[in-house]
Amino acid sequence: MTPTVEFRSGLREILPLAAGVVVYGLAFGVLAAQAMMGGLQTGAMGTFVFAGAAQIIAVERLVAGAGAFAALVAGIALNLRLILVTASIRDFFVGRPWWQLALGAHFSTDENWAMTVAARKAGRDVGYWHLIGGGAGLFAAWLLSTITGVLFAATIPDPRALGIDFAFTAAFILIARTLWQGQRDLAPWSVSVGMVALALWSGLLDPSWALILGGIMGAAVAGITGND
Repeated sequence: MTPTVEFRSGLREILPLAAGVVVYGLAFGVLAAQAMMGGLQTGAMGTFVFAGAAQIIAVERLVAGAGAFAALVAGIALNLRLILVTASIRDFFVGRPWWQLALGAHFSTDENWAMTVAARKAGRDVGYWHLIGGGAGLFAAWLLSTITGVLFAATIPDPRALGIDFAFTAAFILIARTLWQGQRDLAPWSVSVGMVALALWSGLLDPSWALILGGIMGAAVAGITGND
C-alpha cells in the first residue's frame, strides 16, 4: 500500500470518530471563551498542543484561578499516557526522518492509534501513514470545532446563566469514556482516582496538584503493568 493510499484510508476511516471529536470540541471552544481566550488563541493552542483532554483540564485550571504553571503541568501529567501509546507503535517510526517522527508524535491520539492498531490486528498492511491520515482528520475536526465554539460563545451574553459552564464537566466525561479500553484500564484508573481523592481529603495539596499527582501515578502504574 502506497503512503498516499494509506493516508487516505486512515483519513476516511477516522471520520465517524471525528464526528464525536466535534461534539466536545464545540464544548471546549465555548468554555475557552469563558477563560477570555479568543479564536486565534484557541486555534493556536489546538495547533501546538492538539490534546483534547489536556487542553480541557489546563483551561479548567485557568478558569479556577490555579495559575498558568499549574495548568501547564496538569495538562502534561494527563498526557503522560501518550508515552505508552507511541511506545506501543515504535516500529512505525524506525528509520524515519526527524520531521516524520515529530509529525507522528504530534498526530498520535487515542482514537487514531486504536484504529490503526485494530486494522493491523485484522491483518491489514497499514502503519505510519494510516496513523497520520487518521490524525489529520481529527486535527482538522478539533481545530474547526473549537474555534467555532469560541465564536458561538461570543453571541451569548452570559453562558453560565444557560448552564453552559457545565460543558467542561460533560466534555471531560465524554473524553474519559472514549479513553476507557476495558478491564486492563482498571488498575491505573483506580490508582489515579484514589490518589486524587486521598490528596484532596488530606488537604495537603491544591486541587491542581492533586490532579497532577493522580495523572503521574496512573501513568506509572500503566507502565509497570505493561498497559499500552
